[in-house]
Amino acid sequence: MAARATIEVVPSNIETRGKMEQKKKILNRLKSIEGHVRGVQRMVEEDKYCIDILKQTLAVQRALDKVNALILENHLETCVTTAIQSDDPSERERVITELLDVFETSSKL
Repeated sequence: MAARATIEVVPSNIETRGKMEQKKKILNRLKSIEGHVRGVQRMVEEDKYCIDILKQTLAVQRALDKVNALILENHLETCVTTAIQSDDPSERERVITELLDVFETSSKL
């Protein structure tokens, strides 16, 4: 069987590189959070002190808040900006409604 050739896609401009760096940053944070959650799970399994577990779950929540902020920032700089600059009023209205829904949902938590 013939070996597959792999093609490395190299970003051709700064904007694309920025998006890739942002994605990498988000994925790295999520992997770190995943490890943190596993540590909290171990703490529960080992019957560690409740307050220590609560401190760690709060740290996980703060880390997820940071991921959400990065994702929102990326969305605003890319998808929302493109939609708002669009000539299509329904597209502008769609992204504004989408953002309002996200903020409404987050305020209910």
